[in-house]
Parts: sequence; structure tokens; C-alpha cells
Amino acid sequence: MENRVPAVRMSGITKTFGSVVANHDVSIEIQRGEILSLLGENGSGKTTLMNMLSGIYCPDSGQIEVDGKEVSIRSPKDALSLGIGMIHQHYKLVDVMNATQNIILGLKEDKYDLKAASGRVREICERYGFDLNPEQKVYDMTVSQKQTVEIVKVLYRKADILILDEPTAVLTPQETEKLFDVLRNMKKDNKAVIIITHKLNEVLEISDRVDILRAGEFIGSLKTSETTAQEMTDMMVGHAVALNIHRPEPKNPVPRIKVSGLTVRSEEGLLKLDDVSFTANSGEILGIAGISNSGQKELLEAISGLQPVESGDITYISPEGQATSLIGKDPLDIQRLGVALSFVPEDRLGMGLVGNMDMTDNMMLRTFRKGRGLFVDRGTPKGTAQKVKDRLEVVTPGLSTPVRRLSGGNVQKVLVGREIASAPSVLLTAYAVRGLDINSSYAIYDLMNQQKENGVAVIYVGEDLDVLLELADRILVLCGGKVSGILDGRKTNKYQVGSMMTTLGGGEAK
Repeated sequence: MENRVPAVRMSGITKTFGSVVANHDVSIEIQRGEILSLLGENGSGKTTLMNMLSGIYCPDSGQIEVDGKEVSIRSPKDALSLGIGMIHQHYKLVDVMNATQNIILGLKEDKYDLKAASGRVREICERYGFDLNPEQKVYDMTVSQKQTVEIVKVLYRKADILILDEPTAVLTPQETEKLFDVLRNMKKDNKAVIIITHKLNEVLEISDRVDILRAGEFIGSLKTSETTAQEMTDMMVGHAVALNIHRPEPKNPVPRIKVSGLTVRSEEGLLKLDDVSFTANSGEILGIAGISNSGQKELLEAISGLQPVESGDITYISPEGQATSLIGKDPLDIQRLGVALSFVPEDRLGMGLVGNMDMTDNMMLRTFRKGRGLFVDRGTPKGTAQKVKDRLEVVTPGLSTPVRRLSGGNVQKVLVGREIASAPSVLLTAYAVRGLDINSSYAIYDLMNQQKENGVAVIYVGEDLDVLLELADRILVLCGGKVSGILDGRKTNKYQVGSMMTTLGGGEAK
């Protein structure tokens, strides 16, 4: 393989944004018939590097070769003309169109012959093992199916060098296995596949090699058959990181949130939660597992007052033992009771953070009502912002920098850190480590356990079942808006949880 001309060679790539050096003298290459994982912490320059290969950015210096020829890639159109296609984390699809219409959107061929286009989409799906109906509307698709449309879109345009940015971030274990089967088929078809990811077990499972970046620089390349998760982590972070989650036993757990017969419908009248009942206790972490759109979002929003409830009750029991129904209460009143919501959506600035505000002012959104008159004390929020920055290692030029100028992962740290800093008695958190690097993820797991040891009732919606099994004391599994079961986190496995995510039953409620 070493003597073959690589599909892509990037040499001496440097890219800066103002005073920030995103990539410095980075050189990597990939062969056809190879799957390469690109690994690094948030801000290490992985996505920036791939954005230059896919034509979104242009390098300040360095060169890119495709099949041994130096090329200039000034736009995504240039990249596609060279057979390079990138599938981003955020899908760009039109909901009211079907799969085929989205795939050919923007092309000028055959006067939009939908029948011929659908036939070609089917051929691509059969060739690589995709499960996709070309006529299915996007609004009826799962997250996995939407991702499939994006991948087929670049294959339709004859891409044979594919870049996937965090492709399994919102997939179930079963969906991840299907995607990996597809990627292996692409490898057999002599395509070059680059995956940006943080999941070390997936790196070891699917890739032939892993290239590691740290602080914008290339650190090294490893054959996955000859390395370990620990070695990769140490190279990525620059020091030893303990890859285990300490799970303390719950101490004196008492009910803090009681949910009884909760039923919730969407604005369109679709049933999102169906007769859901459970108890979340102080001093424990209750994990919530389920495939995408199983009611996780609606459940947390109902508890925090953001989602109207059709029937059922949600009772909050204060540390002093006072019971209060949360149904119909204003979200701010629920916050005052001590119920904090940290929900990390795909758009991290869409849930409680103001992009044009700096970290201190965003902290004030949780504390301003405690001020007097028109004068608000910035001292406490500023101290809180500094603590969040230090504890979660938020990379920012300073506390006065607008959060919209931070990377997505650093915005996420601000969001999670702010809710924890509000000293809640109930912490609702969803996708707290979505897209974060391993060092930051373990820092947040530690914070969750600290909250647990402080007597907080933590309700944790997660996507990584391996983490849920290590972190949660109990795991509530949702399937189609119903409770499929509640399992002891210490006595179950991801296959049982994964099965319950797609089939009602199989677990005993506790």
C-alpha cells in the first residue's frame, strides 16, 4: 500500500482564522479501499481540515493532491468534480420532498426525470446495502434514513472519496452496525472513506488507520489493528486519561420527581408520550434510552414546563418534602423550584444561549432575576463563567467573547456548565456530550456524578449505550413514546437495552 499513489494527499496544510491557528503544517493521506478515522479533541482542527478538502475553506498554505495530481479546491462544486463528497452532521434536506427529489436537487440532468433518477437511487442502495425508499418523504424519515439520503446524494454525484463528520452521533447500535456494513461495502468497491469521530470503540471496529490531531497539528498515524483506545486517547489529549466512569452507589435516595400516566401530543396531534410513569430519586442518575424521536425531548420539556401535557401528572418533591405539581406551571417558576434543563439540540445556540452574548451574560440568564431593580450584579455570573471555563476547559479568547464565535463543542460546555452551576435539585440533561471529545466527555461524566453525590436527581438522556450502562443507576427505555422497561444499570447489557428500544417489553419496571 505504501508504494501506491494515494487517493488524497494533503501536505503542509495551514489555516488560520484571525489569530486562531486551526491547522498548522498538517500532512495526511488516504488510499482507495481504505477507511481512515480522524481523531482529536474539540478544536483540534479535524473538521476544518476536512472542510478544506471538501471546498468549504481554502488553505492559507500547503497543497492537496488527488490521485497524484495537485489540485485547487475552491468550492464544494470543485470538490465534487474531483470525486470528493462530505456528509456533514447537520443535514440539508427539504422535508416536503421525497428522497429522490432531495438527491437530485440542484442538478441539471434529464429535465428532472424522477423515474430514471429513482431507478438510479435504487441501484446505489442495492449496491452498497442502504435501506431507503426513493419515494419516501423526508418528514417521515428517521435520523438514520435522512443520513442515508445525504450519503446517497454524494454517491449519485459520483463521489468516490467520502468524508463523514460524526456519522454515528445520533444512531442506535443497530443503525450504526448497518452503516458500518455499508462503509465496508464502499471499501470493497475501492472507495476512500474518512470518518471524523470521537468514539474510540468505533474507530477500532471500522477503520484501517487513525490519524490523530492535537491543537491543530498532526500528532501521528496508527494502524487500528496494532493500537488500543488508551494509546489513542493519550496521543489525542497529550497525557494519560482514565477511560472508566466511577459510579458511586446512591446514598439515601428519595423520590424527587414522580411522573404518572404522562401523555403528550405534538402540535399536529401526534402522540409523543403514551401513559409514561416513573420516579427519579435524589442521589441517583436515571438514564433515558431510546431511538431518535421516541419521546425523550418531549419528556424533558414536559417536566421543565416547555411542553403542554394532555393528561397525567408530574410531581416535584422538594428536599424539605413539599410536593408540588408541575403541570401548568411557568418554566421560570419550575426553574425557581430547582429543576434545571440542559438540552443540547443540533443547534446548540437554539436552546437557552444567546449567540451575541458572552459567557458572563449567558450565565446572567440564569441569575438576573435575583438582581435588584434595574441594576444587575455581574460579579457572581462572571465568577461562575470563569469556573465553567476552567472546569470544562472551554477554549475561548476570553470571557468577553460572544459565544457564537466559539466552536460547537465549547458552546455545548457553556450550556451544560451553566445549568450545573445553578445548583439544581433536579438536573435534566439530554445529549450532554454530543460531539464532544473524550477528555471533555469524561469531565462532564464526573460532573454528573458530583451532582449525584450532592443529592441531585439527575435524569440523563444519552446516545451512547456503553456510557449509559457505566453511568446510570437505572435505565428507563422508551419505545415509540411508551416505557418499554426500567432496568438496573449494573445488571443489564446494551443488547438488552437495544432490543427494548425497538420492541416493547422485555424489561421489568422498577
